[in-house]
Amino acid sequence: MQAQHQSLARVLGPWMAAAVVVGTVIGSGVFKKGRNVAENVPETGLALSVWVLGGVLALLGALALAEVAVLFPRAGGNYVFLREGYGRMAGFLWGWVEFGIIRSASIAALATMFTESFHDILKLWHRPAESREAVEVLAFWPRQALTCLVILALAGVNARGTRLGAGLQVVVTTVKVGSILGLIVLPFVVLAAVAEPQYPPRAEHLSPGWPAGWLSAERWGLYGAALVGVLWAYHGWMNIGPLGEEIKDPGRNIPRAFVGGVLLLIFLYCVANLAYYLVIPRDQMKELRDTTVATEFCLRLVGPVGAVVASAIVMTSVFGSLNGNLLVGPRLLFAMGRDGLAPGWLTRLHPRYDTPALATGVYALWSCLLVVGVGLLVRNQLPAVPLGFAEVDLNLPPGKAPFDVVTDFAMFGAVAFETLAVASIFVFRRRLPAADRPYRCPGYPVVPALYVLIMAAVFANMFVTAEQRAEARIGVVLIACGVGVYLIALRGGRR
Repeated sequence: MQAQHQSLARVLGPWMAAAVVVGTVIGSGVFKKGRNVAENVPETGLALSVWVLGGVLALLGALALAEVAVLFPRAGGNYVFLREGYGRMAGFLWGWVEFGIIRSASIAALATMFTESFHDILKLWHRPAESREAVEVLAFWPRQALTCLVILALAGVNARGTRLGAGLQVVVTTVKVGSILGLIVLPFVVLAAVAEPQYPPRAEHLSPGWPAGWLSAERWGLYGAALVGVLWAYHGWMNIGPLGEEIKDPGRNIPRAFVGGVLLLIFLYCVANLAYYLVIPRDQMKELRDTTVATEFCLRLVGPVGAVVASAIVMTSVFGSLNGNLLVGPRLLFAMGRDGLAPGWLTRLHPRYDTPALATGVYALWSCLLVVGVGLLVRNQLPAVPLGFAEVDLNLPPGKAPFDVVTDFAMFGAVAFETLAVASIFVFRRRLPAADRPYRCPGYPVVPALYVLIMAAVFANMFVTAEQRAEARIGVVLIACGVGVYLIALRGGRR
C-alpha cells in the first residue's frame, strides 16, 4: 500500500535551518581537500583564492536559489524545482543522477574518509616511538570492506527509524564549528605556550603567493581541477531546499539560512586553510595522500596525541554528514516512487518502524558498489569502452586517491544539475511574473548569470583535465542511460 501524501509540519526556525546548511556541508572537505588544491596550484595566495572563489560561487548560487525555494517551499528541493521548471523528464534525471552519482558517491566518499581517519588512528597507535614513519595496519581491500560495513551499519540504523531533533542538529553543528575554530587558533596557542616548537607557524610558508605572469591554459585547467575539489567541500549548501516544507516563515528564514550559512562556511574554510599553510609547506602538503591535512597539521603542532584528536574530529564530522545523507537520500526515491518516476515498491514503509527501509537499503547497496567499483578502477587498468562512434578510456590517473575519485564523480553530477536548478530562476521569472515573492534575488539577473557561466566553465573543464576526465565520461554514460530509461519506460507514465 502506498503512503498517502501528507504535509510536513513547519517546525524549523532560522537558527535550526542555518544549522542544517552548515552541519550537512561540514563533513570531510575542509580537513582533506587542501592537499588536492596544493597539488594543482603551487602558489599559496592563488591556492587560497580557490577557497574564496568556491565560497563566492556558493553564495551567488544561494542568493539565486533562495528565491526559487521560497517560490516552491515543498519537500523535494531540486527535484521539485527541476520538474516544475523544465518538465517531468528533468525531474526524473535529477533523481537518476542524485541517486546514481551525487548522493551515493557522496556517501561512498564520506564513508571512505571515515575509514581513512580510523586508519590514521591505528597507524599512529602502532607507530614506533620517536618515529614519524607511518605503519600500514590495514591493507587496501580490508579498508574498502570496512567502508562498506560503515555504510550498511548506518543504513540499518536509519531503517529502524532515527529521531533527529532540531536541537540536536544545532549541538552537532556547534561541535563541528568549534572544532574548526580550535584548529584555526592551534598554531598560535602552540607558539605562545612552547618556547621552541618543532614546527612553528612560519609566514615564509605562504611564499610564493602569486604567479609571476599570466596563467597558461594548462594552469587554468589545473586551477579548475582544484576548484572542483573545493566545490566538494562546499557541497550541500542546497540541502535546505528539500526541507522547505518544514521551515517556519519560509519567505524569511530560507534566504537567511542559505546566505548566513554560506557566509559562515566561507570564513571557516578560508581561515582554516590559511592556518594549514602556516604550518605545512605546500610542497609537503601535496604529498599527504594517506592522511588528512588536518591530521598532519595537528601531528606537527602537538604530536601523536594531537593527530589522534584531529582524526577523531574528522571521524565525528564525517560520521554526522554520512548519517544525514543516508537519512535524507532515500526520501528522494520514496518521493519519486509516489510520482511514478521510480518503482512503486520504493514507497513501501517498514511495518514496524514506519521508515522507507527498502529505499534506504537500495541507497546503501549502490553506495557500497561504488566503493568496490572505485577500488577496482584504482587498482586495475580497464579496457576502453566502445560507444559505436568512439572508444571511451575510463582509466583513472595513476596514484589518484579513492576519496578524490568518488568526490570528483559526485561533483560531475552536482555541477551539471544543480547549476540547472539555480538557472531555473530565469524560467520562473518569465513564466510566473506575478507570483508572490517575499524574497527576490539581489542583483538579478547578473548574480545567477555569473553563477551559471562560471559553473558551466567548470563543467567543461572536467572533460579536458586529466584529473577528472574519466569521472566525467562515466557520468555522461550514466546520464545517457537515464535518458534511455525515461524514454523507454516512463515517458507515457503518470503525470
